[in-house]
Amino acid sequence: MHSNGNEKRYAVSGLGNPLVDVLAEVDDGFILQNGLNKGIMHLIDRQRKEELLDLLRDRELVTEAGGSCPNTIVTLALLGLSTALTGNTGNDLYGDIFEQKIKEKNVDSYLNRVECDTGICTILITPDKERTMNTYLGACREYGAENIPEDMVARSKIFYFTGYMWDTECQKAAVTRAIDIAKTNGVLVAFDIADPFCVDRHRDDFLSIVSDKADIVFANAREACLLRGSPEDDDIGADAAFLGKLCPLAVIKNGSEDTLIIRTGSETVRVPSFQSDVKDTTGAGDNFAAGFLYGMIRDLPLSECGRIAAFVASKTIEKIGAQAPENIRELMDSPHLYE
Repeated sequence: MHSNGNEKRYAVSGLGNPLVDVLAEVDDGFILQNGLNKGIMHLIDRQRKEELLDLLRDRELVTEAGGSCPNTIVTLALLGLSTALTGNTGNDLYGDIFEQKIKEKNVDSYLNRVECDTGICTILITPDKERTMNTYLGACREYGAENIPEDMVARSKIFYFTGYMWDTECQKAAVTRAIDIAKTNGVLVAFDIADPFCVDRHRDDFLSIVSDKADIVFANAREACLLRGSPEDDDIGADAAFLGKLCPLAVIKNGSEDTLIIRTGSETVRVPSFQSDVKDTTGAGDNFAAGFLYGMIRDLPLSECGRIAAFVASKTIEKIGAQAPENIRELMDSPHLYE
């Protein structure tokens, strides 16, 4: 890790969509009957949010603080790093719940409270362990450049955000401002593409950030393929090489297959995944990013960063919910980590 020498309070800070996750187990019929595309994230309005919650009212629900970037930041805190999070929540009960939950995990809150409903993500888990997300962004959509806490970004070693911030013009403006602050203060910029649908909608913007702004980019195989503009998921090596030419450090996740890590001017590093007893894949990518950034903050070799990332992701998907296990630090001492 390198910075320009000014004092850094946070290892990693993030700008994201603070969402309260509501998780439910359903069958494939429920997905079909409600016109949903299995395994992806749907943006929904307030009425649709209420409809889905109503359909699930008789089922057992799990509720937790969520959102892609917040998941990453919380896991970094669980791993023992100093972290901070900004984003919009409502002045409502869900907003209180969210703030309380991240503070319990030792994340410094720079949340901005507004007169709007806190965002909710209804996550439907099918028997094959896929998760279908239905996101009502609510207050998140109103976060703008004027809400960025300059001090939080400037005093971080790494600033992290995801492709989900492209849902409104004001959120895009907020990311742009945060990146400018990061660049001025010697802060590394880490960008997680986050979702294939985001690439479909914002490919040109994402390519611009990857090539001109980001120091680290995370993408899964499908996202990398779409960024390269290839119609088929047939050549992850070409996808990885494409991103590796654009960004100083590209990390391509590939589910149960090897992760590819490409540093400009260096050999590609391959990191195998861990075998897992999969319960729920929610948050696997978010927590993979957390494990990788943890390794980077500790100045570990890229292969070790990838190994930790794969391990943290594997432990996340062995439980229901998007958060890494509370005892992830103890699990990191496992003799299996570096076998």
